Amino acid sequence: MGKWYGKIGYVKSVETSPGVYDDEVVEHEHYGDVQQINRRFQSTEHLNDDLTISIELSIVADPYASKNFHYMRYAEFMGIKWKVINAEPRYPRLVLTLGGEYNG
Repeated sequence: MGKWYGKIGYVKSVETSPGVYDDEVVEHEHYGDVQQINRRFQSTEHLNDDLTISIELSIVADPYASKNFHYMRYAEFMGIKWKVINAEPRYPRLVLTLGGEYNG
């Protein structure tokens, strides 16, 4: 579909003091391709239907991304941080499925 360049947020829990953990966010910039964008309205019991968006990115897996893909929490796409709901290694790339806004 198209090319993508943006930030991916890696979130790790680090011990700030004995027994106290906090999230540490590290952002790295990546290149990739937009493979798929889906949108659908899902009927619910609410007044308005819920909008569900699913975006699939295929990024070039640099050594940091390959080693830390399980810490990926969000990716910026069109100015919005989206949750990474699935990360699938397909060497030399990583295929990320994004869905829902990240509110971390």
